Amino acid sequence: MKRPIVVDIEGTVGSISFVRAVLFPYAKRMLPDWIARHGQQPETRRWLDQVSDELRASGKPSDDDHVLSTLLRFVDEDRKHTALKALQGLLWEDGYRHGEYRAHIYPDAATKLRDWHADGHRLYVYSSGSVAAQRLFFEHTEQGNLLPLFSGFFDTEIGGKREPQSYERIRKRISDGQSTEAPLFCSDVLEELDAARAAQLETLLVDREMDYPSPRLDSHGHRRVTSFADCEVSLVHVGR
Repeated sequence: MKRPIVVDIEGTVGSISFVRAVLFPYAKRMLPDWIARHGQQPETRRWLDQVSDELRASGKPSDDDHVLSTLLRFVDEDRKHTALKALQGLLWEDGYRHGEYRAHIYPDAATKLRDWHADGHRLYVYSSGSVAAQRLFFEHTEQGNLLPLFSGFFDTEIGGKREPQSYERIRKRISDGQSTEAPLFCSDVLEELDAARAAQLETLLVDREMDYPSPRLDSHGHRRVTSFADCEVSLVHVGR
């Protein structure tokens, strides 16, 4: 059985700058109008109510105006809040559907994902962005529609990316109760890789010069590549 492979998005298969220079500003700019137009629709209301409940529990005003200002603050702080990520996913879907942008993905990543899939590896995504946003990203990339390559997607509803328990849950979901080789997790964030290793996953640090001009030579003991083109076959095959 081929080793399952789990990839991060931002800084791993796609550039950090695309998310921060294109997607985040678009969502921030469009959020007030989106809430005004769609705030009473169930798929939006669910997430607004979650933030409202949190504000109320902390003794703060919890109307939609304060919910909006809280969400905008979360954007500025780059908070990995599940409600914000879900709302961003809805906004990004609108942008993708209307051709406002296409997702940046490194050509070496697109090539390697296609090769791995063709070679029989099951591919998964684990990102702080919502599952909906992840699916949109891979459906609308500059390298074409890569969505069919993936067997599943995970976001922070399964747990934080720096918590070993999250990776334990992912491994259990992937194995579906069957014995399987430990998945390989690819990320640009050392703390995420540390957590994955603590959960007995194989790990790979993707250290791209475009995203990290100063090489991170202290890789915390994780195998390190600067491109998926440098990823050895031995990293992903069982019995290496």
